[in-house]
Amino acid sequence: MRTKKKEKRILLPDPVYNSTAVSKFANNIMKGGKKSVARRVIYDAFGIIKSKKSDPLEVFDLALKNVGPSLEVKSKRIGGANYQVPRPVAKDRKVALAMRWIINAARSKKGKPFGERLAEELVLASKNEGAAVKKKNDTHRMAEANRAFAHFGW
Repeated sequence: MRTKKKEKRILLPDPVYNSTAVSKFANNIMKGGKKSVARRVIYDAFGIIKSKKSDPLEVFDLALKNVGPSLEVKSKRIGGANYQVPRPVAKDRKVALAMRWIINAARSKKGKPFGERLAEELVLASKNEGAAVKKKNDTHRMAEANRAFAHFGW
């Protein structure tokens, strides 16, 4: 290889729930370097989930597991034509996509504070429902539809 391999940074766990996944989620929600605002939103959402008599960390982990895709399509140019080639998703990317889709689904809703929308989306995702799970299913459907091009591979 010509360039150095990128080193993975060690992420400090979240101060309240002692979870690196929650810390990563806060970093994804954060806008303009306002981590305390992002954490407050997450804690509000977790508080709402807790008031519904369920463990917020369990709901969060289950939501990430349900939304994470196992297949995705990647564009590959062969002989002047672009093909959507299905390929498996790496573990780190699966978590990153799941977080991104949950956040985008919560942001796309209107009318409630973001903490409430996030809590609602996490609960729906943990039940295999909601916009983020729909996005995952669409991705899987696209990969299945383009299975004929899988032999182009990576």
